[in-house]
Amino acid sequence: MLQSVCDKACEILHKTRDGEDLSPPHLYLVQEMVNGHLNEKGEAAFEELYQNVLQGYKPPWFHDIEHLTRNHVGYVLWKGKRVEHYDSPWAYSADAKKDAEELARRCRILESR
Repeated sequence: MLQSVCDKACEILHKTRDGEDLSPPHLYLVQEMVNGHLNEKGEAAFEELYQNVLQGYKPPWFHDIEHLTRNHVGYVLWKGKRVEHYDSPWAYSADAKKDAEELARRCRILESR
């Protein structure tokens, strides 16, 4: 039996602590899918997210910087520990990426001590 969009969304939320573990773009994707606002490409992304969650969700790296993630409240985390806060939409700007790269560099230095 095919699962409904709502069933899949509920399962995603359940397996990610009510969405707390989802990256902001992934949480928004779930919202938009439930509200019926996605095109075919968006629906495919939702299905990919659903399969990812079933296999043990790992949030994407923030600005593709290993060990750096950002939650939906805006906190930037290094290996799961809060180290900074970036407001949206600035968080996804080129300047924010430069700052995030510097932040990661400093985190690596602190870890090496």
